[in-house]
Order: sequence, then structure tokens, then C-alpha cells
Amino acid sequence: MDITGKTVTILGAGRSGRAAAALALRGGARVKVFDSAATIEGMPEEVEVHPSASVGHARDGRSDLLVVSPGIDTFGPLVAAFSACADETIGEVEFACRHFSGKVIAITGTNGKTTTTELVERILNAGGISAVACGNYGVPVCEVVMRDPVPDALALEASSFQLETVVDFKPDVAVWLNFAPDHMDRYPTVEKYKEAKLRIFENQTAAEWAVVRLGESLPELAAQVVRFSTDDESADWFSDGRFLMRAGETVLGIETGSHLRGKHNAENAMAAIAACLPLGVSIDAVMKAFDGYAPPRHRCELVRTLDGVEWLNDSKATNLHALESALRSQTRPVVLIAGGKEKGLDYRPLLPLLSEKARAAVTFGQISAPLAELLSHVVPVEPVTDLGEAVDAARRHCKRGDAVLFSPGTSSFDQFSGYEERGDTFCRLVHKLS
Repeated sequence: MDITGKTVTILGAGRSGRAAAALALRGGARVKVFDSAATIEGMPEEVEVHPSASVGHARDGRSDLLVVSPGIDTFGPLVAAFSACADETIGEVEFACRHFSGKVIAITGTNGKTTTTELVERILNAGGISAVACGNYGVPVCEVVMRDPVPDALALEASSFQLETVVDFKPDVAVWLNFAPDHMDRYPTVEKYKEAKLRIFENQTAAEWAVVRLGESLPELAAQVVRFSTDDESADWFSDGRFLMRAGETVLGIETGSHLRGKHNAENAMAAIAACLPLGVSIDAVMKAFDGYAPPRHRCELVRTLDGVEWLNDSKATNLHALESALRSQTRPVVLIAGGKEKGLDYRPLLPLLSEKARAAVTFGQISAPLAELLSHVVPVEPVTDLGEAVDAARRHCKRGDAVLFSPGTSSFDQFSGYEERGDTFCRLVHKLS
């Protein structure tokens, strides 16, 4: 992509924005960065910075190309105003991939993206294909394409926010893990959320591959399709939660060597393997990659066992589908801790599973009261205000042989900076119990 002498405006001065600005500078562009924050730091001296940006500053951002950071609402008035003053509007992922000539495996889905992305990176590197996890997980794609040497491939976690702004983006392999309602505080309807994620397939042809979960409601895809399942043995890849099978033949036992557990992780593993094989990776490399692998933190992580009770940190469960997956995988009676930010999600589909799996529930945060009222139809519920109170309440409700499952089912931004801080806080509180 030739941007020599052109004006590139970056909307958003976070890590993705800084990386996009650096890439634009390297390409010989004049670069402007706008952000609503009162100060903008960490930019090269050559970049023209505009803090406290608003709709009224759009004319100052007149440009040949507008690059929108993923954290900024694509449908909001700020992007609309700046887009009207630009010849073309794209996102950071699109901008980076226009400067990358290697292979791209892009992973999307409501849940499981990060584990799958990590596995793809690990499998490719084990197979002799240098790869970096990036995008919504790892580092911004613009940072990766500026590395020396540039990797052979990208393991690119693609959120709906990033896919909203793709134009020519065409991954060699597109992975669709699952879909469930989420981000209803950003999208007007579930259909709009799904439309954004479906753009991962938009530019693919019969020369590319799509790895999808069997049973997902998807349009007809142009790419070559590989399907995986933990429910239907007719899929190209099938798992009972312990063994991964391809066309009926066992390829790998995920509990042997790796720390992956449960059907949801079996799905992630099958998707990752199926995505890497078209790039020429051998099964021997797959076996090597899984040896010793542990999934990222905050995903049904065992914090400690105290008085016969397992305390599990699943803070990464920022939506209902993730909460359902965590509940379904439990074999012990559960005391559930859930709650956080109001995202407009409908928790009613959770009730039958909660009735089957849980002894009690504790709710906290912004949605504590309404969530408690709903869940009380099937289990005893104690609503509290914050996470410290929630841990104490769960301790009162649990019995030997139970599992206290901290799986919030929504985002953390009412009380925390992110799910990591929320999960770390939970772990500290649990370790203080005596």
C-alpha cells in the first residue's frame, strides 16, 4: 500500500493508534492523531496530535485515509464526522494487513478466541512457520508488520469491533468458533453484531479455508469448509472432550500433555489444528505444540481448594455464552458468583442450566439486583455490592465437595479496568480466606 505523501488521520491514541501512526510514518505519510483524552502521549515527534477531540474537530482531520482504532464506536457520531472528511475509512487491522504479504489465520467467535489464537501461534511455530498472536489479543497488528524480521504468519484474533472496518481483508484461513448475543451496549440488534463478525468471510474465495463449528447458522461460504463438533460425530473433526478425532481416527488426547480440560477447550483445540493444517503443518508439530500447553489465565482457572471446595476464576466470561459454557463443564455442585456491568443481555436462557448445576448464586455489581431477582426463580440468591462481599457470601453458601464458580457473565467496567483486574482481585480475595 503506497501512502507516500498522503495525509493519514488516526482516530484513537491507544496502543493500536500509536502502532498505526508509526506504520503510517514509515510509509512516508503525514500523520495526524485525534483522541478524546485530554492529553496524548507516546507519539513520535513527527505526528500532529489533537487531544480533547470532538465532532467539531473533524475538519482538522481532513485526510486521504482515516484509520479507526477498534475501541472507538464505528457507528458513533465521531467516526461519522471524521469519515465525511476522509477519502477512505478503515480500521487498524485492515491498515496493517495491507502492509503484510504473509499468511493470515483469523479467529473470531463470541468465546474461545484467545485460547484458539494462542494455540494457532504455538502450532505454527512448532511447525517451522514463524507466527505472532496479534489483533484483539497479543499485540496490535501494525506492530507485528513492522518487526524485523516480519513473521511468516499472523494468528489474528478478530473481534467484531475490528471486523466492522474491513474492506479488502481476506484471511487465508477464517475460523468461526461460535456465536451468542454480546456487546448489546454497542450494537442495536443481535443481527448487527453477527453481521460484523460475518465480515471475516466477506472476501474469501475457493482458494481460502473456513473452519467452522458444525451447527452454526451461517450463510453459504465461498471458501473450502472444515467443520468441528463435540456433539456430532459426522463432523470433519469430533471430540468427546478428551480425544480429538479426524475422520474417525484419534489424533490427540488433550488431557495427555496439555492442561486443557472440557468440551469447550476441545472445540478450541480442534479449530486451531484444523486452521493450521492447510498451511502445511504436520501432525507431529501439532503434538509438539500441545505438550505442556496451559490455557490463558482467568478461564475456569483453579485458584485453590479450601475445605474441600474448589474456587474457580472464570473472569474472562464477559457474556452469557461463556457463563453457560463454564457452568456446563462443572461436575460438582456450584455456587455461582455473577454480575458486573449492564450490557443489555437476556439471562433467562441460563435458568434451566442454573437449576441443574447450582446450589446457590451470589450477584454483585451494577446488575446485582435485577440479576438476583431473575436467578431467584430457580436457586437461592444473595445480592451484594462488590466482589469482596461476593466472596464472603459464596463462602457461607458452599459445602465440602462444591465448586465456587466466579463466572460473571458480563463485562467488568462498572468496577474494574478489565476482566484481568477483576480476576486478579478475585484470586487475591480467595487466597486470603482461611
